Amino acid sequence: MKLGRRTTSRIGWQPPLSDAAVVALAWLASFVFRFSLFSNNAPANIVHIVVFSLPLAVAVWSACLLGFGAYRTPWRYTSLPDVRRLATAAGVAALALAAALLIARLPNFPRSIVFIHPLLASVALLALRLAARMRAERTSLGALRESAQPLLVLGSLDDAAPVLQTLRGSHQWRAVAIYSPVPAEAGRSLQGMDVLGPPLKLGAAAQQLGARHALVAGAAGSAARRLLLEQASDARLALLTLPRADDWLHAGPAGANAAPRNLELDDLLGREAVQLDVRGLSELLAGRCALVTGAGGSIGSELCRQLARFGVGRLVCLDVSEFAIYQLEQELKARHPELPIVYLTANVREAERLRQLFGAHQPAVVFHAAAYKHVPLMEEDNAIEAVRTNVLGTVNAARAAAACGARRFVLISTDKAVNPTNVMGASKRLAERALQAVAREHPDTRMVAVRFGNVLGSSGSVVPRFAQQIAAGGPITVTHPDIVRYFMTIPEAAQLVLQAGLMGESGEIYVLDMGEPVKIVELARLMIRLSGKTEDEIPVVFSGLRPGEKLYEELLADDETTLPTPHPKLRVARHADADTQALDLAALGRAITPADSAPGPALPRPEPGGDAVKALLATLVPEYRPQIRPAHPAAAASSFTPSPAPAANQPDRARTHP
Repeated sequence: MKLGRRTTSRIGWQPPLSDAAVVALAWLASFVFRFSLFSNNAPANIVHIVVFSLPLAVAVWSACLLGFGAYRTPWRYTSLPDVRRLATAAGVAALALAAALLIARLPNFPRSIVFIHPLLASVALLALRLAARMRAERTSLGALRESAQPLLVLGSLDDAAPVLQTLRGSHQWRAVAIYSPVPAEAGRSLQGMDVLGPPLKLGAAAQQLGARHALVAGAAGSAARRLLLEQASDARLALLTLPRADDWLHAGPAGANAAPRNLELDDLLGREAVQLDVRGLSELLAGRCALVTGAGGSIGSELCRQLARFGVGRLVCLDVSEFAIYQLEQELKARHPELPIVYLTANVREAERLRQLFGAHQPAVVFHAAAYKHVPLMEEDNAIEAVRTNVLGTVNAARAAAACGARRFVLISTDKAVNPTNVMGASKRLAERALQAVAREHPDTRMVAVRFGNVLGSSGSVVPRFAQQIAAGGPITVTHPDIVRYFMTIPEAAQLVLQAGLMGESGEIYVLDMGEPVKIVELARLMIRLSGKTEDEIPVVFSGLRPGEKLYEELLADDETTLPTPHPKLRVARHADADTQALDLAALGRAITPADSAPGPALPRPEPGGDAVKALLATLVPEYRPQIRPAHPAAAASSFTPSPAPAANQPDRARTHP
């Protein structure tokens, strides 16, 4: 009863009193329905029966309605859960009232009343609530029609239904119709909304309804959705979509982020959400220290966000860039103010510095995302820097993780490591082999590599460059009309990296399911459409393949196969001669470590040129097919003679920034 008093005071007395009146009228109507009060077949004590039983019926029904939460939701927001609660309360009230009447033993009481009354009362109570909701919606829609912008919903009936529910509370947008890609659904109706579709053109439908905006419903990546988007962009409709789950989660008190937002590229190319082993990841990460190298980069920063979600005890963010680590600090402080986070600036090529930092923080899990990844930039004069950072940095980080007793070490690799044609890809393939060699040295730390393709919106990718070119008025430059790449979103890539780190066996290389490859020229055209422009306004021009670039990226080498894993989006790459691929890490270190980092007197020598680095990589990565430039006088003068002294883990003190 105490709960009932609090509930009643919170909702007011009007709804319970209205329901009590309805129950009373239904009780009287039941007797009228059973027999006329003015006919001769009514019992002599009918007035006594009605007078005695009416308060009992009202009391029992009111108590059940209150007890089963029939007043938790205001009537104007009545939904299916409220109908179910009402039905439950009505059923219990009918049984309780029948039991009370049986105990009371009223003489000549018509038993059929206990069956007739629940039906009449339930229908009347439900009608009262539906009428209140219809009145509220009519009032709300009347106000919305004055200020809200008309919106066309794109999607099938199943996709559009939840969208219409979400839009009911919007004061900015007003759904005017549904355009379905399923021809059989055209001409039907959903929640009072007309359903349009082929053969009526989308542009013609929008023009008839006066809609200049379209909201895209349904799962990302489907062919039907892609076709709708192309038609919408051809009709010059501004494209919207519902917010992501994170947007709802971080919406302010007024729900500012919960309103429909502009469609973004990853909404077009995105796929179904990754299903993570949340329990296993929580057991691995919760309460423990996790360290991320390259934490200021696209993948590294997203890994930090995901790790914070899983409740790590302490997060260590390491990057060579002061500005990148500062930006990450500002973001994570705002999002996770209570999480202990350490921000470090360090170069992964400095082995001793890494060993000290890892020893001080004792990470249980290390994610190694630090790398040089820009293909043309690393192809010639910077080739040795790519090898030193990508290969030597991986060896240093893996050994430091093993020395501090880390349980897991995960290397972020790339699809460009497969049959590489450029220095960056060859250096990442060599880093994979180096990691496997370190894994054999330190069996107590489970070390794996995760190989995936391009990530939408990552630094250095085509998406930010295309966006800048569109903002500047074009043109968009694409290297070749047939060039294709695999794409995934940054959160998806980071989540699959976490999953691989959880279940990987030491020395394994994991390949992510990248879906279908995307033509870069089609990607450019999609971005033009999303900007509201046409190819006449923003032309696409072809500039030719850049050094080291190939038309088609691969996820497996010619002599590799894959084995399935418990996760549908992860497979293990198996090399045909994996057992015979022994890599001499000491010799590798002497070959690529700068001469002035060796102990003893410095051995003066010029830095190795791009062709010399490519020749070395070709001997260490058999599948690498380098693109050697014609000899240049300056390049010819540079010989690549390995320094005999330094070990693989010697720090590069001459260059504090790679």
